[in-house]
Amino acid sequence: MAPEKTRRSTRLASNGQAQPELRRATIVDVAEAAGVSVSAVSKVMRNSYGVSDQMRARVTAAVDQLGYRPNAGARSMRGRSFTIGLLLVDLLSPFQPEIAQGVTGELEQTQFQDVIVNANTPARQKRSIEALLDRQVDGLILVSPWLEADWIAKIAETVPTVVIALHGPATTFDTVFHDHALGARLVVDHLVALGHRNIVHTSMPAGDLGDGYMLSHTARRNGFEQAVREHGLEPDVIETWYSEEGGYRAATQAFARPHPPTAIFAGADIAALGVLRAAEDQGLRVPDDLTVVGYDNIYASTINRISLTTVDQDAHLTGRASTRLLLERINGRTEPEERVLTPRLVVRGTSGTPSAASTS
Repeated sequence: MAPEKTRRSTRLASNGQAQPELRRATIVDVAEAAGVSVSAVSKVMRNSYGVSDQMRARVTAAVDQLGYRPNAGARSMRGRSFTIGLLLVDLLSPFQPEIAQGVTGELEQTQFQDVIVNANTPARQKRSIEALLDRQVDGLILVSPWLEADWIAKIAETVPTVVIALHGPATTFDTVFHDHALGARLVVDHLVALGHRNIVHTSMPAGDLGDGYMLSHTARRNGFEQAVREHGLEPDVIETWYSEEGGYRAATQAFARPHPPTAIFAGADIAALGVLRAAEDQGLRVPDDLTVVGYDNIYASTINRISLTTVDQDAHLTGRASTRLLLERINGRTEPEERVLTPRLVVRGTSGTPSAASTS
């Protein structure tokens, strides 16, 4: 980029005569020179999603011509907005709204207010994050974003950011996740101790987040595969989505096999509810004919009619821990931190020993 330049304007001297005055180029000057809006210049400068090559070229040319540099001091002068942007990617899953409750609860005694957005595709997630930035939020909490870690890292250079459920090396942002390898091991050890040898795990596609990064469902799957191998078993994974319908479809696929599983470890409680519905449609009794285990310990799993064995990863604690990290960032901490939470197995009524017929 060319050296910073100044623009010539005029001011009135004490004698009333107009005199030239040099001033630093502003974002408004760049917008005028490029023939675009100020928000368009801002998006180009942030390398935001959805900027056309033509617009980027026009803005870049104007920036070079004027020698424009963003004024960090001016940005800091605006002060705090006392708003926190919270991105959820799946409102249909009860776990993420429970995280949001944890965030709201942690902010209750502060001056900050959360602004919640929901976006279920990577493109929409990027647009939603950029919309929050345009509204000058003081920080971001991103829950399970299906985004490249490098893109998130660039965003975190401009605004404090905490990412939930993203496993990988901390860079410019903080991370909060559970030890999903341990959580999966707790489930496998429990099922094997009950006598199960034919175990199916439902998971989701890994996604392309960049080298060394993965979301929690992939870490959970890896933990499952390692644990069953250590018990002398072969991993059996069906890819689906963490939804009630996804769990139903995966279970239906498993039941159609010549040797159906005696236990299904659903990667999320919402998927486990679909497994339970599919078992009921097949005339299977839980846990007599089929053991079902979930992951999350959402409120519905505690209802007596369901009584789901599951792994508790405490959504409220996740939300509170993420908020505390973000407030530390906003208040000046610069070094990235990684917070790993410990899950626990909650045994309820959907797990039991395999029937003699199913193991013969």
